[in-house]
Amino acid sequence: MTAGGRPADPADTEKGGVRTALAGLTTRGRSFLAAGVAAAICAYVLGQSDLLRVGLLLAVLPLVCATVLFRTRYRVAGSRRLSPARVPAGSEARVHLRMDNVSRLPTGLLMLQDRVPYVLGPRPRFVLDRVEAGGRREVSYRVRSDLRGRYPLGPLQLRLTDPFGMCELTRSFSTYDTLTVIPRVEALPAVRLTGEAKGYGDGRNRSLALAGEDDVIPRGYRHGDDLRRVHWRSTARYGELMVRREEQPQRARCTVLLDTRGAGFRGTGPDSAFEWAVSGTASTLVHMLERGFSVRLLTDTGASVPGEGSDGFAGASQESADAAGLMMDTLAVVDHSDGAGLSRAYDVLRGGNEGLLVAFLGDLAEDQAAVVAKMRRRSGSAVAFVLDSAAWAQGPGGLPSGAGDARVQMLREAGWTALAVPPGAGFADLWRQADHARTSAGPAPAAGTTTGGWA
Repeated sequence: MTAGGRPADPADTEKGGVRTALAGLTTRGRSFLAAGVAAAICAYVLGQSDLLRVGLLLAVLPLVCATVLFRTRYRVAGSRRLSPARVPAGSEARVHLRMDNVSRLPTGLLMLQDRVPYVLGPRPRFVLDRVEAGGRREVSYRVRSDLRGRYPLGPLQLRLTDPFGMCELTRSFSTYDTLTVIPRVEALPAVRLTGEAKGYGDGRNRSLALAGEDDVIPRGYRHGDDLRRVHWRSTARYGELMVRREEQPQRARCTVLLDTRGAGFRGTGPDSAFEWAVSGTASTLVHMLERGFSVRLLTDTGASVPGEGSDGFAGASQESADAAGLMMDTLAVVDHSDGAGLSRAYDVLRGGNEGLLVAFLGDLAEDQAAVVAKMRRRSGSAVAFVLDSAAWAQGPGGLPSGAGDARVQMLREAGWTALAVPPGAGFADLWRQADHARTSAGPAPAAGTTTGGWA
């Protein structure tokens, strides 16, 4: 990502005139000016002409420096590049700054400063020596944040100074960039999901079209197509390789539900229960996309990722990386909602079979636990990770509340594979525990549905 701009031309700041020039005087410049004026007054009172010359020299020098610096027409272009532009929380990104002198005159001493939010670290400052005509200078600095979000970088500021240090003027670029800090993503073990069609992995199901050989509508050959699917009659007719369309893969679906209710979570910060839920959601989305599932992100408000289709984003395709990036951008800025229930999410889910349903839930009242229990009927299999805010508020080793255990048991009785999340638990370990819980107990039947296991 690059952003370029040109500092405001000094001619555009003529409105300030002398006021702008004098405002740029440094402490040294103001001291010289004050000393010159005082010496001139004393020389006039005492009648000392030599002292008057010294006073005039001291007073004129900073004024001349301010005037020359103010009227200097440097043409400097700047650009910024982020590497990378999207970084997980707790990781570092490097910002590269580049200054190009596009004028025919060399510059003087330049002081470069970039504006960054305080959560990313101290404001970087650099001193650039004289830049020759047509020359360039490159500098870089690192930023790091433990809190996810979108942080603006810039605008870039350039301070011009004279050789004597009497005056400093600031020129600002007009552009800025955005650093996106996404949730931490944990690699999850590959375990099987039974009862569902796999997108493009092992065990994928295909349905043959109910059409004869003459009814097949061929398409052009694409890299990776099986040569056994080449339709030779159409190939001879069109003069290029054509393949049959009669086999259409069935892609498995997965919906990841994130509970964002403010009433369901306590505490803030990178180690809070809500941040763990967001990180677990991100890990699940990335993992299921890599396995070829059509993945959808859903919150308690019923909102999903802007731009995703009715079946979610497709994995195992060229667009899967873009889909993952779009969902990570959404999770980077997700915050607590004002809602008190999960009814809106249930209304979205009851539109059809959601395949695999993975939910990250906060504290649940009895009525909300009943709503979550009914969601099981609209999924092939369902897994819930329930976070007890009371235990998380105590820190690592916190004891779960009785209400939390009761809600987990209620979900299990409804057919969910439900696990209570202890403070500071690793998500990969819970992912395995959910598989063991499913295989040891077997999939619980849900009313009116065909069950399918989870792994």
